[in-house]
Formats: sequence, C-alpha cells, structure tokens
Amino acid sequence: MYNKVLLIAVVIVAVVGFSLSLFIYTVSEIEQVVITQFGEYKKVVKDAGLHFKKPIIEKVNYLDKRILEWDGKPTQMPTLDKRYIWVDTFARWRIEDPLKFFQTVRNETSAHGRLDDIINSAVRNQMSNHPLIDAIRSSNRPMIMTVGIEGERAAELQKVEKGRNKITDQILAEAKASALVLGIDLVDIRIKRINYVEQVRKSAYERMIVERQRIAARYRSEGEGKMMEIQGQKEQEEKQIISEAYKQAQEIMGKADAEAIKIYAEAYSKDPEFYSFLKTLESYEKNLEKAGTIILSTDSEYLKYLKSPGTASP
Repeated sequence: MYNKVLLIAVVIVAVVGFSLSLFIYTVSEIEQVVITQFGEYKKVVKDAGLHFKKPIIEKVNYLDKRILEWDGKPTQMPTLDKRYIWVDTFARWRIEDPLKFFQTVRNETSAHGRLDDIINSAVRNQMSNHPLIDAIRSSNRPMIMTVGIEGERAAELQKVEKGRNKITDQILAEAKASALVLGIDLVDIRIKRINYVEQVRKSAYERMIVERQRIAARYRSEGEGKMMEIQGQKEQEEKQIISEAYKQAQEIMGKADAEAIKIYAEAYSKDPEFYSFLKTLESYEKNLEKAGTIILSTDSEYLKYLKSPGTASP
C-alpha cells in the first residue's frame, strides 16, 4: 500500500514538473534568449532569472552573452610593395543584437563561418593597401641592428607611414561595420603573426646570413686594422724610449769620460813620471799576460821599466 502511494506521488510530481517546464524557463547571467512562435520572432529576453512562456507554441533559443573568441587560419596575401606574406589573426566578439544574430546566422558555428569571410577580407584589403614595413612596425623608432644594411634590405627600412597599430584599427573598423549587420559586435582584432611565404622565406634567410657574414668580415677587418695601428704605435713608443735611454746613457758616459779625463789630467800634472809608470804597468798587464809571443828589441822604450826597475831613462 505504501509503495503504491509513493509511486503515485512520484508520478504526480513528474507530471507537474513536466507541465511547469512547458510554462517556465530560466536564463543565467551569461545567456540571453530569443523567443520564437512557430519560427517567427516574438521577443528577446536578456535579464537573468525565471521567465514564463506559452507552452508548445513558443520556443526558447539560448544565445551566449559573453565575449567569444575567433581564431583564424594563416592566409596568404600580397602587400602594396608586392611582398607575399602569411598573416595570422585572431579576434574577440559578442552578440550585440540577438534578433539580428538569430535571423542571419542563428548559431555560433554559422557565425564563425561568416566571421572568417568578414575578417579575412578586411585584413587582405588593408594589407594590400600598405607596404610591408607598415605591417611589421608600429613606429619609426631606430632599429638596433642597422649596420651595413644595403640594397634591397635598406629599402625595407623606409619610413613608417602608419604602422601595424593603425592598420589593425582600420581592419577592426572595416570588419566591425560588416559584422554589425549580423548582430555581432567585434570587440577587437589583432595580428598574431606575419611571415614570408615559403618561397620567399628561404631566400630571405640566406640573404640575412650573407649580410651578417659581411658585417662580421667588416668587423674583423676593422679589428685587424686597429691591431696594426696599436702595434705600430707600440713600436714607435718603444723606439722613442730606447732613443731617449741611449741619449741619456751617452750623456752619462760623456760626463763620466770628462770626469775621468779631468782626474787623469790632474794626476798627470802632479807627477807626470808616476802617471806614465802606472799607465805602462797597465799596458804590461793587458798585453804580456795574454797567450802568445811578443818580440821586441832590447832598446825598446816600451820595456824601460823592466830593464831597470826603479829607474827610468830620460
């Protein structure tokens, strides 16, 4: 008996719950609703909470109220100066007008397909109207690496007229106007990456390598020149130091010789005979002690002190 009552109660609750679901619906803080009646628009509900609808004949279509993401695929396109590049972009959007959105695209999947066409078209249009330098730089701030850049690479360093930020703003403005027709508000569009196409990328890398090698060779040449300059300066300073030292040595030797001559002169003036005797003995010491034979006549003046020590011939 108890089980039968419980079963009846459950059935009654289920029937009441199902009946209420036909009359009421809930909207969360991140949702908005388009109510249609037999496929035709009836009203838009943006306020969160519990709401009532006509059963069976009214249908609740839920749409997201949050900012949604769009991430496109890299697309190949030319710039104004005929540089073929890959451009990868992303965007953020939200449903601004639920009615327009529901009538034109109905759901997010279809919206992404339409946004692909709108955003890619705007990006292609703006990129083809501006040179590559405007797409990759945002200002004319001096580049760190500009040494030795010539020819085609130097042409790429022309003055930036608008820059990436302004081009991005123009892309957003163009795409925003087209998206509003779909009830979509494009909040922001940004360029994720820009790169050369594969055919150009390889030659660009090779050109960059050759350029860096040339700059390195230039630095090495300048370094060798500086080394030779330093070596020449060192040799010049070395010769100058040696010359100054030789000059000072000669001056010192000259003063010493003068002093010695003066001393010799004074000694000679005091006792010429004794001075002659000392000089002769010095000569004996230098010449007679050496190996060899000296042949002199017996009446040689050189041997006068050996003949009769203590006396000297007049």
